[in-house]
Amino acid sequence: MFIGRWQPWHKGHRWLIDQRLKEGKKVWIAIRNVEPNENQPWTAHEVLMNLQKELDDLILESVNYGRGVGYEVIEHVPPSDIKEVSATSIRAEMRKDGKL
Repeated sequence: MFIGRWQPWHKGHRWLIDQRLKEGKKVWIAIRNVEPNENQPWTAHEVLMNLQKELDDLILESVNYGRGVGYEVIEHVPPSDIKEVSATSIRAEMRKDGKL
């Protein structure tokens, strides 16, 4: 499960979830419902609509659990070109270009 604001969704986010998908794992993306402001300008519904567009190649099959299930917290260290991606910088560029 990946929990985030996804404001906006960018290639760093996709790289991160692709790490688990490449291992044949299922991925669940959760959207934090935060009050829109300058740093997070979109509502949760607007983020959902964007994610549906960006991730139309992925299909949610089901969410499953059972007895004795253990959960891991796994850190994925991205390559430098992905590590430098910043939603804050993307929003600033969008504001500069009049797209936000």
